[in-house]
Amino acid sequence: MVAFAATPSATADAEAEVIALIDAGHFQQAEARITQALTDSSLDPPARDALGFQRERMRRILLDLTLSRDDVEQRVRKQIPDLKEDEFAKWDAAGLFEHQVIDGKRLYFNRSPSNLFRLSDEALARRDPKLPPLSDGQMSTLNAHHREVRDQAIALGKSSVAPRRIRVTQGITVNADAVPAGETVRAWIPFPRARPGQQEDIRFIESTPGNHQIAPESTLQRTVYLEKPAQPGQPTQFSITYEVTIYGQYFDIDPDKVVPVEITPELAPFVDERAPHVVFSDDLRLFSAQVVGDEKNPYRIAQKLFAAVDKVPWAGAREYSTISNIPEYVRRSGHGDCGQQTLLLMTLLRMNGIPARWQSGMVYSDGDYWNLHDWGWMYLAPYGWVPMDVTTGRFDPASGLEWFYLGGFDAYRIAFNDDYSREFVPAKQHFRSETVDLQRGEVEWSGGNLYFDQWDYDFKVKILPLEKGRKNN
Repeated sequence: MVAFAATPSATADAEAEVIALIDAGHFQQAEARITQALTDSSLDPPARDALGFQRERMRRILLDLTLSRDDVEQRVRKQIPDLKEDEFAKWDAAGLFEHQVIDGKRLYFNRSPSNLFRLSDEALARRDPKLPPLSDGQMSTLNAHHREVRDQAIALGKSSVAPRRIRVTQGITVNADAVPAGETVRAWIPFPRARPGQQEDIRFIESTPGNHQIAPESTLQRTVYLEKPAQPGQPTQFSITYEVTIYGQYFDIDPDKVVPVEITPELAPFVDERAPHVVFSDDLRLFSAQVVGDEKNPYRIAQKLFAAVDKVPWAGAREYSTISNIPEYVRRSGHGDCGQQTLLLMTLLRMNGIPARWQSGMVYSDGDYWNLHDWGWMYLAPYGWVPMDVTTGRFDPASGLEWFYLGGFDAYRIAFNDDYSREFVPAKQHFRSETVDLQRGEVEWSGGNLYFDQWDYDFKVKILPLEKGRKNN
């Protein structure tokens, strides 16, 4: 066997080879390549970490893909009691049950049985009507709040309107004995940045434990950092509470006024590639050309791309850290969740010279519903940065609010992240559980990262009365 030479190009080539082997399902070969590479004592720590993460990625993939074909069929049968074998076989052959062949064994994604009813109208029509309907968020259907935002923005001649004042408590509970007793558990819980006109008047109230470190306002993935020693036989709990005022957004965009933007140094990063998830591949260039055609107006290009991505069915996602290129995954699998759809749209916009950036956090409601959510912003001259949420997508054209989420937002979302895959303050010492996003939080100890199967999180929000004089000020 030829020894691995630890030159920068050789290191990159080895990592690329391992990634390709994992994506092709050749885990045993990938493990052998990693083992070979790590025998070279001259390999620097970043290179070792990169290869070590690919080993961890395989472990995580196997946590996401635990079902056999029989397991999937049994779970589908719970929702379609009179399921016919030929029906199931047809849906399986059509690729509606996400799977990967790993070292010759066909493994199915844990959420593929429930995702079927998001991907197939035929399957949804066969679903037992006595079961609760599939649930969506409060803002997935056009409602009075969307009109409130649009009407106030036009009446007042401003883009930030219809505020909500909320109190949030978010926590993490680490499983009992996940960390040896007496060892320090380190936790990072997401925390919002002040964004003028979007989220303002942030007031930190308390934390458990009381000692905490809030990351600087400039931190693009902002957190509150907490430490606590593990106790034998007991879960380790962390929480933070804060208040913030969230504004709805609406830009009354006239497409005929939109012109190509001058790419300044400040905007240049937002039209560039950023591997591994924003890459101008040949496949995406072809897709973009087919969608955009001869259109030159930036807003109308954005409309075409937004509509095309909006057609991608939403489905529950594999963990982002297990995916080597998220937009390519969406194109290959034919479905995606909010962050995956957003990264695809961002890539397509940037490819067409339209600056686009990431944002994500939590959505909440007037009731009990809350959820992780990702969205973005794009830059249109002369309007500047305007919001976009391709997952919530388009409404009925007859409503007059078809494009509300291409230039508008509801006030029922908290942004934690103004970019993806950015460093924490203080820095994490071990691999992150979520390498792209930050909504649930992160946990580690001196012995390594604690993955999502070792802890749980919760989120509570209460809508408060607006302070006198604050409304629409």
